[in-house]
Amino acid sequence: MANPDKTAAVAELADHFRESNGAVLTDYRGLTVKQLQELRRALGANVSYAVAKNTLTKIAAKDAGVEIDTDLLVGPTAIAFIKGDAVDAAKGLRDFAKANAPLIIKGGFLDGKILTADEINKLADLESREVLLAKLAGGMKASLTNAASLFNAPLSQAARVLGALQAKAESDPSVLAAGPEPVAPVEEAPAAESAEAETPAEAPADAAPVEASADAETTEG
Repeated sequence: MANPDKTAAVAELADHFRESNGAVLTDYRGLTVKQLQELRRALGANVSYAVAKNTLTKIAAKDAGVEIDTDLLVGPTAIAFIKGDAVDAAKGLRDFAKANAPLIIKGGFLDGKILTADEINKLADLESREVLLAKLAGGMKASLTNAASLFNAPLSQAARVLGALQAKAESDPSVLAAGPEPVAPVEEAPAAESAEAETPAEAPADAAPVEASADAETTEG
């Protein structure tokens, strides 16, 4: 009977490891059942807090391909499996540990990286995802304001940009999509006009003397 129970416990722990992006190992000695219930409520729905035997935890972590510092698996262990915002989970554990001295944060891992207890406490000092998103939204509004001010910049700035672009286009017309097309007519137009002007003027002048000379020779003969 013991073996099937252990197998089921290992499988359940392994599933928790696979489904979580992080976990925090704690020593819960001295906490009452009521305090454990309060801790679970404080951590919220995105954190599963489970008491686990160290030997089974080692096996489950290995099965799930998760690396854990085995030095943390000493003494009674309860694991907070994080499936949401890691900052919120770290804050919940830290704040509860401050109010309930028996709870001790041992360490854990997050996104494949092993974390010490100090690193988890530093993680708790960070701002939550919701706060960061709110600040990001505020930053985007500020960016739009900055963009509007750029549109109202002095025309001299725009003139310098256009001047640089014009110089580049003159040295290499291919930088503009329609660059080569307008250049050709401007250069060829004078030559075409000159050719058209010369052709009509020369043709009659050459032809007339030849015809007159032929008529004169015929009459004299």
